[in-house]
Amino acid sequence: MTHLSAELAQKRHVERSDYVSCTVAFIDCKKPGSHLKENYSIIGPGVSSSSDQVVNLPEPHGFNIGAAAMPNGITNNLHIHFTAEVFINFRGQWTFRWGSDGENEFVGNEGDILSVPTWIFRGFTNTGPDDGWLFTCLGGDNTGGVIFHPEIISEAAQYGLYISNKNMLIDTERGDVKPSENDLIAPMAAADVEKLRGWSPEQMRRRIVTEADRDFRPAFIDQALPGCGAELAPVIGAGITQNRDHTAPITNPHGFSMEWLRLAPRQKLSRFRIAEKMVLIARHGSVSLVLNETGDVKIALGAWDTYSVPSDVWREIQNGSDQTIEILLITSGDNRKQPEFAADVLAQAKTNGLALDAGGFVADAHLLPVYKFA
Repeated sequence: MTHLSAELAQKRHVERSDYVSCTVAFIDCKKPGSHLKENYSIIGPGVSSSSDQVVNLPEPHGFNIGAAAMPNGITNNLHIHFTAEVFINFRGQWTFRWGSDGENEFVGNEGDILSVPTWIFRGFTNTGPDDGWLFTCLGGDNTGGVIFHPEIISEAAQYGLYISNKNMLIDTERGDVKPSENDLIAPMAAADVEKLRGWSPEQMRRRIVTEADRDFRPAFIDQALPGCGAELAPVIGAGITQNRDHTAPITNPHGFSMEWLRLAPRQKLSRFRIAEKMVLIARHGSVSLVLNETGDVKIALGAWDTYSVPSDVWREIQNGSDQTIEILLITSGDNRKQPEFAADVLAQAKTNGLALDAGGFVADAHLLPVYKFA
């Protein structure tokens, strides 16, 4: 069991006001129409190429959490990722493009989540009326950086911008020395672009979970207890649900699972722990996170705050407000997670007729056999 002091617990809380943008994170940062991009690295460095990038919580989690913010009409140009890239739309309308020339499109709105396959070009534009905000989740601790479309790399050279083979941005206009050609990432050859796999709009739709697609159901052993009944809507991977009828729409390995947690007014998710690291991002409202077996540490999460819970730390998630709240849960690993609820929670649940079967799913307690071995 891990116990967090109040001081250490607070250091794992990245408030919305703590996020620090970088406007020179990528090689297209001087391209007209892309120059107002803001990149954030909240947990892990992400794929930023800039030495100016601030990382709020550099501790390895098995995944990276970042964000992209842009005003209307600004574009993040076509590029390739080597590990999972997931977009979570917290504000605005975004047009996502993919394909060798960005020939395919999907328009996403608030609450939508899109997982883009690796090794295909992708880009996105804020097509909404206001400043937009996308949280991002990238697979792995080392993402390998990105490869921008050959046209973008060639155009960037006109502004004195290059990418070294160590994924660092070189800006000769500010005095950086251009490395030798062998030390630069060269534009991808047309023949290599041609060999990249295609991904149809129909295929991509199966990697999108819109706000309307979400399947919220009671998910935990405490669901019948007073003041409980938290619901989950899986998005990626097996996650932490104890409801056997839950199935995530996106199932291929990402290195993490992702699901929406919903709490009604004055509702809570009882005290539990898991062996994996978990990150919470509050979508709206105010969330209270009560930590440790004794509940001696309490963290108040505001809207858009990020919090990282270490493995084996007891936590209770409370909604003390008069409105329904949603929290995005991101948990390390592709495996199915096994929440361990406090003994008193399990005992109360059994009194109310529920228990966990041998598979770790909620079942009617009176149906479960009790085996006696000699």
